[in-house]
Amino acid sequence: MKERTQMSTLSVLPKPDSPPAPRRLRWILVLLALAQLIFALDLNIVFVALPEIGGELGFPGQTQQLVVSAYVVVAGGFLLFGGRAADLLGKRRIFILALSIYAVSSLAGGLADSAATIIVARVAQGLGGALLLPSTLALVNTLFDEGPRRNRALAVWGGAGASGLTLGALLGGLLTQNFGWPAVFFVNVPLAGIVALAAFFIIPRDAARTVGRKFDLPGAFSVTAGATLLVFGLVEGPELGWGDPVIVVSLLLAIALLALFAVVESRTADPLMPFRLFRNRSLTVGMTITFLFMGTFGVLPYFLTVLLQTVHGFSALQTGLAFLVPSLAIAAGTQLGERLTSRSGTRTTLLIGFGIGIVGTAGLAFGFDADASYSVLVPGLIVSGVGQGIVWTAMWIASSTGTAAEEQGIANGIASTTLNLGNAIGLAVFTVIADLGIEGLTGDALGGAIADGGFSVVLLSAAVMVAGFLITLSLRRVRPVAGR
Repeated sequence: MKERTQMSTLSVLPKPDSPPAPRRLRWILVLLALAQLIFALDLNIVFVALPEIGGELGFPGQTQQLVVSAYVVVAGGFLLFGGRAADLLGKRRIFILALSIYAVSSLAGGLADSAATIIVARVAQGLGGALLLPSTLALVNTLFDEGPRRNRALAVWGGAGASGLTLGALLGGLLTQNFGWPAVFFVNVPLAGIVALAAFFIIPRDAARTVGRKFDLPGAFSVTAGATLLVFGLVEGPELGWGDPVIVVSLLLAIALLALFAVVESRTADPLMPFRLFRNRSLTVGMTITFLFMGTFGVLPYFLTVLLQTVHGFSALQTGLAFLVPSLAIAAGTQLGERLTSRSGTRTTLLIGFGIGIVGTAGLAFGFDADASYSVLVPGLIVSGVGQGIVWTAMWIASSTGTAAEEQGIANGIASTTLNLGNAIGLAVFTVIADLGIEGLTGDALGGAIADGGFSVVLLSAAVMVAGFLITLSLRRVRPVAGR
């Protein structure tokens, strides 16, 4: 009887060696989409609470940005580490660990009573994000067969991310206004905890670890430290000044450590990032496109926020509502991207997405006028958003195509790292361009200069998207896989 009870209990969990049933796959996708929702939610939800956090915890002026930077720097620096950990230690294990870190660090952030405590909490959240994104993508790409099924899964995953960005802005305003800034942290605790607990019962257990494979500690240390310092320098450079000794030393050390990483990887028997992966043209093009995507599409929300709040005087809640339009367009684009990829292939879909994005972004630029109303922005936001959603889905499909299941974690870690670096570099460069000529201005003159700077940046973003279009042409034409 005891033996029968044990067997019944174990049968609740799916076996790691057998593919999940279609019904279980649907529940798995729900969990993975929720995880992406949590990840995207956390990117934006803290922004609108920064003034209240700074006022209560004693952050003077510009140092409030540390609440954001602490997350971005650590998340960007540890993405490769997170991807390889998912491959070697188990995708489900790392997925659950990441969500657990999110839940605990969010609780600590909400309970923080000092600047130091909340910075440490944000560092821990960044580590959780670095483990969560590549492990979630790796689970999607290994549990769903390459082709239409995986394309649909990535579209749902991408749509959840777009929804999270919208909810982040809206929830941030609502929660801060009604419950105070700690609520923007506390909201993650039940969400992450529930998804982590459900993963034990729904996501298949990890297979036994491969004998002989080890973690490349020298490579992990050099690339993590190098990437972290690089992202730190790029994020803090506009704030501290590019000639600041801290920034100069950080960037020089980053270059040295990344060069050391390249040497280590070329000599170790079991590298953290096998360079042979780059022989896969789809991965190489996909990671390049993720870089350009975040350096162009990814910086637009920042400059749009500056325009709406600084020039047009929108409140945090009004700004969140204004982002509903592009977010719905992006969500629609992610679903359209899946259908186009399944019917026409990744190459054609990316070309269509970039083409639509270029036209929409160029049109969006004309709404960056101090005297223009929000309605002037709407057509460009819709068209650009649809193009952005199409590219988002297709670029992850490209990055995952042709890579073995046991290396999906590191492949997605590579693509996620270039995504993060693209955002940091794009924002650093375009911020410098946007700020040209505004020093010393006040009042209407300042508002006009900020709008003009945004106009230049958005047009330049459209121009850089052309590079993404041209790089996509190097992808091979592949007939889409038939299937349901």
